[in-house]
Amino acid sequence: MKINEANLVQMAVSPSQYPCGSLKEIALAGRSNVGKSSFINALCNRKKLAYTSSKPGKTQTINFYDINKSFRLVDLPGYGYAKVSKSLRKDWAAMIDGYLSNRSNILEIILLVDARISPTSLDQEMYQWIVDNGFSGIVIATKADKLTRNQLNRQLKKIHKSLDCPEDQDILPFSTEDKGLVQETNEMLEDLLAFYNVL
Repeated sequence: MKINEANLVQMAVSPSQYPCGSLKEIALAGRSNVGKSSFINALCNRKKLAYTSSKPGKTQTINFYDINKSFRLVDLPGYGYAKVSKSLRKDWAAMIDGYLSNRSNILEIILLVDARISPTSLDQEMYQWIVDNGFSGIVIATKADKLTRNQLNRQLKKIHKSLDCPEDQDILPFSTEDKGLVQETNEMLEDLLAFYNVL
């Protein structure tokens, strides 16, 4: 899939601010600083489409990106960031839950986890919510370039076991530094969109 056009069309904190229309949406969920914004930039071959930071918790809104005027990528706020107030964490949780529970045009929810560490309890809860609500349970392990091939293979098996994924499901490695992995992810999304007759 060649991405010719990618634009941030809305930053929202409540349903009243969501973009109108029926474009299908692929939402990206994951803990703070897992690399959702970098994932979007790499897929779209843009350096600053989505704002990135080395500090967790920078994405504090639900960000909607129109891709090729045919679907949207939706960057959800990261969960599990401890260095903010409890009230703010509750606000973020409510924002994420409100979107996931009430947005009718969600096509798929992809869970991003850090390839270097085992999934947290929040990752496990999010994965279970995703599959319990009828989505495919696609899991992408970011920052794969930080590990050797053997380390990565071991970690992918650990992630698979920790999330209790089906035996036939692969955890997809991803790295913004590896064009081959970016292309493989792009092809996965293309297949997904074609399956649902979006492209």
